[in-house]
Amino acid sequence: MSSFPFPEFFVLLGLGLLGAVAILPYSFALAGDKLSKAKLPLPVLGLLSFVQSALLIALATGIGLLAARPVGLGAPYIQAILTRGPLSAPLLKILLPALALAALSFALMALLERFVFASHVPGALSKSAANMPVWKRFLASFYGGLDEEIFMRLFLVSGLVWILGLFWKNSNGMPASGSYWTAILLAALLFGLGHLPATGSITPLTPMLVIRAITLNGVAGSAFGWLYWHCGLESAMLSHFCTDIFLHVVSPMHSEAKNKEARPESK
Repeated sequence: MSSFPFPEFFVLLGLGLLGAVAILPYSFALAGDKLSKAKLPLPVLGLLSFVQSALLIALATGIGLLAARPVGLGAPYIQAILTRGPLSAPLLKILLPALALAALSFALMALLERFVFASHVPGALSKSAANMPVWKRFLASFYGGLDEEIFMRLFLVSGLVWILGLFWKNSNGMPASGSYWTAILLAALLFGLGHLPATGSITPLTPMLVIRAITLNGVAGSAFGWLYWHCGLESAMLSHFCTDIFLHVVSPMHSEAKNKEARPESK
């Protein structure tokens, strides 16, 4: 039995902690007036939030690495660099799929939003992202790319594949392809549901908003899951980060600019 990969664990933990710090300005802005009613000072709330996130990230990273290795998943490039081993493929081979799927996911999500869900989205929700300062949206993208991939892909997908692989194997004794697809789709579903609390803090949830969260985030989550399976965690992280930049930084700025152009000048 191989020893626990502590160097890889600490690298991924460090990346997760970076994301946990980066999300704080966005989270506090989203909380709004609720912070003024809190009994604790803002720095203390920030510290408590960070400590809680750190514990969860450490747990998810540790369990995820243990589950990932036996089923052929993980972060192969980080592992190769730390162990001075050979790279499984040139770095460019994982960059291109990551960027391509980020662009494709954003395009599909944008089309679904415009032609299916736009008429069901309350004004408060559509304006909340555009009203958030750009730097806070940019920093929040690191949380999506780093922490959400640790939780949803390294921990959840790896764990589900490992469990499913106990009884759903191929002729080589490894988990069958269906095990990976089932894990990826279940994680994508939970990924969508996990965004509902943030939506609910802005506007009351409706059945259509729930369907919207599951569909839009499910599209992206499925793409990130495929990348994790075929290219490694690093590729999924990069694709998730780029998708969030498109969604939360570029797209809201474009919408805000269009609104300003459409608004008549006061005389």
